[in-house]
Amino acid sequence: MNSSEREYKGREKKYVTIMEELADALTYCHEKKVIHWDIKPENLLLGFKGEVKIADFGWSVHTSSLRRKTMCGTLDYLPPEMIERRTYNEKVDLWCIGVLCYELLVGYPPFESPSHNETYRRILKVDLRFPPSLPLGAQDLVSKFLRYQPLERLPLAQIMEHPWVRAHSRRVLPPSVQMAS
Repeated sequence: MNSSEREYKGREKKYVTIMEELADALTYCHEKKVIHWDIKPENLLLGFKGEVKIADFGWSVHTSSLRRKTMCGTLDYLPPEMIERRTYNEKVDLWCIGVLCYELLVGYPPFESPSHNETYRRILKVDLRFPPSLPLGAQDLVSKFLRYQPLERLPLAQIMEHPWVRAHSRRVLPPSVQMAS
């Protein structure tokens, strides 16, 4: 394994840990009936020990039903149901996790295009193109989040069970959490 392959493997482990911690944070938010709506790299903070913290709840909503129709968020991260102005729920955050995972691994969002209209078109068609260098496990994880139908998206609780995540996880839970499991 050459140095660039080792570096990429190290990034995989770091990004898998981010996905796991983000899943935990969003699970908490969703249990409290909060939809974030704007998960993206700029809205994630790293704590002193590298732990992930979600920031910028400016677009978020607290609602008893978790069903909304407002269009908001960042263009490259908008899910199909928001673009089509359909009623949606917390599963918009699952779409954002898929876009985020792709962007962290590849370096740019999956539907990025020269114009807004082309980006909208690619999102609505879920026109997902993976670079050949992206490992198949990562492609599988991303494609399980980026589904046109929200109910088909990978639930947060299943992220930790995904084979690619399990193979690359280096997450160490605090003693209080380890004792509870």
